Parts: sequence; structure tokens; C-alpha cells
Amino acid sequence: MKLADVDIRRFLSEGRMQIDPLPTENQIGAMSVDLQLGNLFSVFAPGKAAFVDLAPPEGQPAAAPEELMESVEVPDGAPFYLHPGEFVLGITVQRVVLPADIAGRLDGRSSLARLGLMVHATAHTIDPGWNGRITLEFFNCGRLPLALRPGMRVCALSFETLMSPSSKPYAAREGNKYRDQLTPLPSRIDRDHSPKS
Repeated sequence: MKLADVDIRRFLSEGRMQIDPLPTENQIGAMSVDLQLGNLFSVFAPGKAAFVDLAPPEGQPAAAPEELMESVEVPDGAPFYLHPGEFVLGITVQRVVLPADIAGRLDGRSSLARLGLMVHATAHTIDPGWNGRITLEFFNCGRLPLALRPGMRVCALSFETLMSPSSKPYAAREGNKYRDQLTPLPSRIDRDHSPKS
């Protein structure tokens, strides 16, 4: 079941889940918490590769997407311009810590979507046991450039309780690729293990 605002406040005050820095009352909605945009972005560097092979044949090394991206830090108050058709990774200001029996769901703000900003391309589930800041997958599907400013409320995080605690919370899973992230980490698909036949 989804947590209401009273549950969110209680769980935060009891330390059952953590959001750091703590949200202000204006950031807590009826059943979600608005998160803010951080200063760090990861962008694809032009000319580094002709393409990215998402599933190279067995025995051939996969390209490391981390080598194809560059970090950009935007000062407080300054804009990061996302042009139509462009994709960039961002990060939340807040660090989120979830227990093994609560999952999060990330949604873009409707007011921003109506201007063409997609906040997550696909990754809207925050696994139980998560610990870190949240990488945001921005895409501008509108017709005009969008100015993203650090500190702006950019997404909403809601929470739901699981029927049982997960036996595989994210922070405890072997081989998790994004544990304790503090910067917008590029894809680490090259670290996936192919299933054995």
C-alpha cells in the first residue's frame, strides 16, 4: 500500500526511512515527497564512439559507457540548458535510504512534463534497500530548450510497503552497480553478467 503524508512523516521521524536533507513541509504532498535537482550532470561527449553495442557477442568486450560521458557541474543559480532531442543524466540533492520492506516510485512533475521534460526514461522504481542519491534520466521531447536549475523541485518520490521484506534488498545484493551513488552514474551495462546456457 502507498504511504500517505502522515505515514511519510512518521517513518522519517522514526528513522525507518531516511531523506537527507529532510524535506520541508512544502515538499511533502498528499502521498509523495518532491525532490530537488542537484548540481551534477553527465552528458555524452561528442565524437567518442560511433555507436554503443548494448549486447556485444560473447567473447567480445563491451564498451564502457562511462568512458563515453563527461561530468558537468553547474553552479547554484546557473542554468543547464537541455535542447530538444537531447538526453542527459542528473542527480537529486537528497540522499534516500529505504528499508527492505519499502519501495519507492519516482515520477516527473506534471508541470514540467507539460513543457516537454521527461525526468526518467524508464527507471522509476527505487528498490527496497536503496541507499544513495537518485540518478535522473532527462530527455527534452519538446520544441524549445529547457533551463534546468540546481535546487528546483524536479520530481516526486512516493513509497509503498511490501507484503514482506525483500530477501534481496538492493544494498545487500552482490554485484549491484549503483550502490551509494552520489553523482549521476552512467550506465554500467558492461558489468552485467550474461546468463549461462
